Amino acid sequence: MFAVIRTGGKQYRVTPNAVLKVEKLEAEPGSTITFTDVLAVGSEGNLTLGSPVVAGATVTATVIAQDRLDKVIIFKKRRRQNSRRKNGHRQHVTVLRVADIKAA
Repeated sequence: MFAVIRTGGKQYRVTPNAVLKVEKLEAEPGSTITFTDVLAVGSEGNLTLGSPVVAGATVTATVIAQDRLDKVIIFKKRRRQNSRRKNGHRQHVTVLRVADIKAA
């Protein structure tokens, strides 16, 4: 069984016991989060698409950690101007383990 959920402006295909990194959510490690923005639910050969969400479908996940991704380097250079700028950014993420997928 799988589901497609929407969180943080992105869509994720999840299965039970899958570990995924999503945009930062306000939750403590060890707590449970329920996603009701389920766009599709599928299992053995049948697929249920929502318009826009599947009514009554939920995905439950446990927060493993609040983490940060690898650094992304932003380097801007204007040639022949002796102008360079280097900047870095680390995005905050929440690491989740999907516990259960329930369809209506």
